[in-house]
Amino acid sequence: MMNDEIISEFTGKNVLVTGGTGLIGRQVVDILCNAGAIVKIVSLDRVHVDERAEHIIGNLTSFDYCKEVTKGMDFVFHLAGVQGTVQTSASKMASHFVPTMMMNFGILEASRQNGVQKLVYTSSIGAYAEGELLSEENYQIETAPMAFAGWAKRMAELQIHAYKTQYNIRNFSVVRLGNIYGPGDNFDQATAMVVPALISRIYHKENPVVIWGDGRAVRDFLYSADAAEGIIRAFVFGTDGEIVNIASGTGTPIRDIVTTLRSFIDFDFTFDATKPSGAQKRIMDISKARKTLGFEPVTDLHSGLQKTWEWFVSHSGEHKNKFNYFDEKDDTGK
Repeated sequence: MMNDEIISEFTGKNVLVTGGTGLIGRQVVDILCNAGAIVKIVSLDRVHVDERAEHIIGNLTSFDYCKEVTKGMDFVFHLAGVQGTVQTSASKMASHFVPTMMMNFGILEASRQNGVQKLVYTSSIGAYAEGELLSEENYQIETAPMAFAGWAKRMAELQIHAYKTQYNIRNFSVVRLGNIYGPGDNFDQATAMVVPALISRIYHKENPVVIWGDGRAVRDFLYSADAAEGIIRAFVFGTDGEIVNIASGTGTPIRDIVTTLRSFIDFDFTFDATKPSGAQKRIMDISKARKTLGFEPVTDLHSGLQKTWEWFVSHSGEHKNKFNYFDEKDDTGK
């Protein structure tokens, strides 16, 4: 848990949280509001997550708009992005890549021009080259990300690297996140990641729930509240413009996700081994976050999944009010 010394940094500060309506953003907003920060959320979602924060619906793909919303801000948490499955990110490549690039460039450059004191940017595991154990020590700037979509995240990291090199800006921090799940996730089955997709399909009585692959693929799952604490710590202690992994640091087979959900929800399931399931193993090394940030995940898989399920049962329609870049009628951001 974070102590008062960490939290006190935000008291009375003007803080912008892009993507503050998302599963991590709402957790960050709660921490900041509890700390006495003056919080402004910018998102295209028509969702309100905290009455203590100012909610603004705005399009961050506009650089002029980014300059407007970052003006007068002490701190910026840049969490906004385009979330999609491997399939949607590949089949609608431009819908993922272009707005992500535009948002990242706009917020980072606007924050630099407006003299924002500190910023943290959330990158992802997808910015790494393919591998089983993903460590900051093994990362090389010349390597290609594991998939095309990772370039959009990687380019923002390089933008921050360029600021550090040319302007000696060291107060823009970068975290690479693992597979985050929790309340407020995207539960739209067409674009949802594995945990929210499973929960939505169970809730809507799919029988049996068919899971692609044989269930042995291993991923690094982290509960959203733990991710938020890691991001706060990265912001406060800084990463010197370098990347730090925020994840669980442990591998969980997809089969364990299913059986854990089955331990408190009654449903039938089957695995379809004829369908692809991606790389067999991806785990993030979090030793650097432990050493430099004092980060330690505290939420076990059962508790995290149960909290996520209970939240979704009470908010099963919220995802319909979230902006969808993969929807042709929405992809202009208007």
